[in-house]
Amino acid sequence: MMTMILNYIICFVGVVVLILAGYLTYRNNKRLEGQKKFPAVPAWILGFLIIAFGMSFTIIPTGYTGVLSTFGQISEITLPNGFNFRVPLAQEISLVNNKQQDMVFNEDQIKSETLERNTVTFSGVTVTYQINPEKSAWIAANVSNYEDNLVNESLVASAIKTSSKTLSPVDVTNRSILEPKAQECVQESLDQKYGKDTIKVNKVVINNAQFDDEYDQKIAQKQQSQMAYETQAIENKKNIEKAEADAKVKQTTAEAEAKANQTLENSLSKNVLTSKFLDKWNGELPKAMGGDKGMIFDVSSLMGSDSAKKDTATE
Repeated sequence: MMTMILNYIICFVGVVVLILAGYLTYRNNKRLEGQKKFPAVPAWILGFLIIAFGMSFTIIPTGYTGVLSTFGQISEITLPNGFNFRVPLAQEISLVNNKQQDMVFNEDQIKSETLERNTVTFSGVTVTYQINPEKSAWIAANVSNYEDNLVNESLVASAIKTSSKTLSPVDVTNRSILEPKAQECVQESLDQKYGKDTIKVNKVVINNAQFDDEYDQKIAQKQQSQMAYETQAIENKKNIEKAEADAKVKQTTAEAEAKANQTLENSLSKNVLTSKFLDKWNGELPKAMGGDKGMIFDVSSLMGSDSAKKDTATE
C-alpha cells in the first residue's frame, strides 16, 4: 500500500513536470522571432523519466517476498524484501505473505471416528501455517487462488480424520495428544500435495471434540462401574490388611506364650516341684491311687480297715 502511494506521488510529480513542459512549449510557440524562448525539451524528458521511475519499482515489506511476472509469465526467482525494480507496463511484482497465517474453520464441523469406531465431531479448528519464502514463486505459478485455497477445508478435514482414527476415545479428547497428532497429519498432507518444505504447519488448534449421546451414556456407565470396582477394591484391601494384622497379632501372641512356657519349663526342677507340692498340701493323703494294672483303689477305706484291726488287737 505504501509502495503504491509512493508510486502515485512520483508519477504525479512527473505529470506536473510534463504540464510545465507543455506550458513552456505553448509559450515558445507564441513568442515572436527574436524573443527569448525557454527550452521545453529537457522538461519533457524529465517528466517522462520521473513517471517511468515512479512506475518501475516496488518496495517489498518485511515478512513478504515478491513474485516477478513478465507479460504474465511468472519468473522462478523469488524477489527478497526491500527495493526492487521492474520494467514499467511489461513487468509486475506481486507480494506473497510469508508470515504466520491462520486458516480458521469456526462454522464447519468435521465428523470422524476413533480407534474404537466411536463417532466424534470436531469444531473450532484453526491451522497456523507459513509459506517458505524460497517457494513463493512456485506457489504463485502452480496454485490458483493460493491466498484462500492453499490450506483448504477438505485437506484439513481429511488429515484430522486420519489422526483421530489412530487415537483411543480417551486420547482423542486430550488436546495435548490430539492437536500434535493432527498437526503431523496436516503437515504430511501438505508435503504430499505441494512438496516437502513448501509449507510449514506451526500449530493446529481444535477447540471442541464431542461424542454422540450413545457414547456419552456408555462412558457414564463405564465410569460408574469403574467407581464401584475401585470402591470394592479398596474394601478388599482393607479386609486383607485387617486379616494380615490379626494374623500377625495371633502369631506374636503365640510366640510370646511359647517363649513363656519354654522359660517356665526350663525353670522347673525336682526341688522346685516338691516345694510347690508341699506349699499346696493340706496334710491329707490321697484318697485314690493307681495300681500296677491301672486299677484305682480307695486308699481311705484301706486305711480305715487297718485302723479297725489295730484297735481289735489292742483290746
